[in-house]
Amino acid sequence: MARPLRAVELNYRRAPFFDKYYPALRELLLSASAGLRLAELTTALLRWFMEMLEIKTPIVRSSELAVDGKRTQLLAEICRLLGATTYISPLGSADYLLSELEVLTGQGVSVLFQHYEHPSYRQLFPPFQAYASVLDLLFNEGENSLPMIRSGRRTPFVPEEAAQHLNAKVGSDGTL
Repeated sequence: MARPLRAVELNYRRAPFFDKYYPALRELLLSASAGLRLAELTTALLRWFMEMLEIKTPIVRSSELAVDGKRTQLLAEICRLLGATTYISPLGSADYLLSELEVLTGQGVSVLFQHYEHPSYRQLFPPFQAYASVLDLLFNEGENSLPMIRSGRRTPFVPEEAAQHLNAKVGSDGTL
């Protein structure tokens, strides 16, 4: 774990909020590297980032639920079990999810697709790189990170809009 931590330190030590967040991140990663599996490490990091951003949304792992199925059927079962009536999907899932909408809508779950326009923020090395990482955002914006994330939210796409957006991204050779 020392090598990745050193890379983070070398790349971000001049960031305005590095000293505020790096010690706790370093401690977490060093303690977690002693025996945690990748899924556990990912969950620990997710919880740490949520704490730093003051996000209170509960985390429910699908492995903790009594659900079966694959892909969209699994999503529908999770929505049913949790009482969800709307599922907001990443836009990148539209290519398969649009063809399987009836699996969710048949369970009474409407589907929307995330619409996000990444805001610019200060970074150490121009030009600005969107979607770098939440760590990049925290080190550069500190307490402004969550408002910055939220400022990119737009009204979600309905399935027809997602399909139009997806079709507009397809190149002349049929690839994205």
